[in-house]
Amino acid sequence: MLLFGDYHTHTTYSRHNHGKGTVLENASVAADKGLKQIAITDHGFNHEFFGIRRKNIPQLQEDILNAKEITGVDILLGVEANLISLDGDVDIKEEDYEFLDILLMGHHRTVHMNSLRDKALLNWANLMPQIFQPSKERINRNTTAILKALDKYPIDIITHLNFGFQTDTIAVAKMAKQKGVYVELNGKHINFTDEEMLIMASEGVKFICDSDAHRPERVGEVNNGMNLVYRLGIPLSQVANLDKLPKFHKKRER
Repeated sequence: MLLFGDYHTHTTYSRHNHGKGTVLENASVAADKGLKQIAITDHGFNHEFFGIRRKNIPQLQEDILNAKEITGVDILLGVEANLISLDGDVDIKEEDYEFLDILLMGHHRTVHMNSLRDKALLNWANLMPQIFQPSKERINRNTTAILKALDKYPIDIITHLNFGFQTDTIAVAKMAKQKGVYVELNGKHINFTDEEMLIMASEGVKFICDSDAHRPERVGEVNNGMNLVYRLGIPLSQVANLDKLPKFHKKRER
């Protein structure tokens, strides 16, 4: 079994020292670990503290070309977009698709939302301490927003599903399967139960093991997800980046 690629890595383009390494450093670690492909997926534009700036995209593109030449690793340019409204909007504009090879999406706190109501119901309402069980109303609201986003955008990967943002896992996974979206098995946070994982697998959902690396040395560290796959006996054919390269929306359209 080989890990072919890691599709959730951050660099210094995630501002305020949130990502610790350069594109070249991430790619160099990937090469050392035998990965064929990685994606640079810094935080989306509406993240108040860590978001990448659109004005920095040309320099990021140049860094990617340079790192590809030096390391031989194929590098995709992506972004980890933020959910910014109850209507399923994310912080991507139509013109952004010109430079994106891959689109990730997840819920994050401290994000500029479309309205105060969106911020109250999607961010503040989900700041409740973990000791409190989320209400059915909140779970339904969160789920509906994610489902609308999956319907609106060519999202490739849902990141760290349910981390700080509880949803109806199975409903989201079924929509992901319908739309050709991978459910991420995150290198740090897996927030669904074994039972939910087995149900998703039985429904034919496709998974992807990513590191969510914020430091170069973490690139390719996906044991959290891979251990779950082996422990539960999930078919390796349903894990998109084991022994093969995944297919993403933009490449399918070419």
